[in-house]
Amino acid sequence: MSKSLNLYAGTAVGIALVLTASVNFADRNVAKWPESPRTMAALPAPEPVAHASSGLLVGAAEAATADADKKFGLGRAALPEEVAAWNVDVSPDGTGLPAGSGDVWTGETVFEENCAVCHGSFAEGVDNWPKLAGGDGTLDHEDPLKTVGSYWPYLSTVWDYVHRSMPFGSAQTLSPDEVYAIVAYILYSNDLVDDDFVLSDENFAEFEMPNKDGFIVDDRAETEYTIWSGEPCMENCKESVEITMRATVLDVTPDHGGEDGMAEEAAAAPAETTEVAAVAEEAAPAAEEAPAAEEMAAAAPIDAALAAEGEKVFRKCKACHQVGDGAKNRTGPVLNGIVDRPIASVGDFKYSKSMAEHGGVWDVETLHGYLADPRNYIKGNKMSFAGLKKPEDVDAVIEYLRQF
Repeated sequence: MSKSLNLYAGTAVGIALVLTASVNFADRNVAKWPESPRTMAALPAPEPVAHASSGLLVGAAEAATADADKKFGLGRAALPEEVAAWNVDVSPDGTGLPAGSGDVWTGETVFEENCAVCHGSFAEGVDNWPKLAGGDGTLDHEDPLKTVGSYWPYLSTVWDYVHRSMPFGSAQTLSPDEVYAIVAYILYSNDLVDDDFVLSDENFAEFEMPNKDGFIVDDRAETEYTIWSGEPCMENCKESVEITMRATVLDVTPDHGGEDGMAEEAAAAPAETTEVAAVAEEAAPAAEEAPAAEEMAAAAPIDAALAAEGEKVFRKCKACHQVGDGAKNRTGPVLNGIVDRPIASVGDFKYSKSMAEHGGVWDVETLHGYLADPRNYIKGNKMSFAGLKKPEDVDAVIEYLRQF
């Protein structure tokens, strides 16, 4: 026992010495708390300053920084040029827009270089990247297509977003003139302006979007929040649960099908190739029997004025189709002699299965239906263009194509 007591006694003495030394060190080296310390609560509230472009109250942070500089020695007031670098927002009435302008065809070039990789050459969207065009009249559908043309209420939102956040990964690298041109091209892709339209800071506020009046004040706090405020149901909340949609149908999950699916696809490929080839062979004699372009021109003289209008509209098609001497297949087939030619009859072009199996000829009636709504007229075809909304544009393009 005596040995244990001696051991514990020695340990206790050592701890007491360490604590005494610690208190002595702290008393000598740690600064005392001031009798009347300054606190942030004691700072006077700065006067708010109205934002020049959006009317938002700013300036509080700047005033606080200046006051803090006197008391704490931290930070400095933001310089005017630093504030201006962040002041890029644009209001619906055009307030905040820089001087500049851009036309549709300049916009097409800039859009192709900076935006088409994600949004498509016609603003139709690539894969699951957002569609910027189309969707007119779909907002009351079960699955509406919300695009710039069908859904966005203010043009300032388009300009502001492109200017502030695009292109993806290189935000704010576009000049104001380039942004004006891109916005003009997006409007043109939605058939909201003609091809000679020029957007600028001077006419910006005059343009009204189709869905400007399509929004209401959010009243859910008064009408719905009480429904959600009760105790949440955690089990047996519904009598039955049914699967109404699968991810592959929603185009969310790639459907590779595993090894079995790949084997089935490989087995089906030869049959499909044979089927497409058979359709092409059937179409070949018909192509030989089709009237030559010269005979068609002789039968119905070309309306030069209408064809000239068609040449302008055809600019929407030139990204994928070529016509005239030296024309070659690109994303789409050559369109020389397209009028009254059998469908899917260009021998060295690989058509989609749905197009190859469709049959018939490209007469004026068929061209009208297809050019107005390509995706629905022949479902499953590869054409990504949303279609020409104006019947007079379709007439003009057909007349232009008759020349070749």
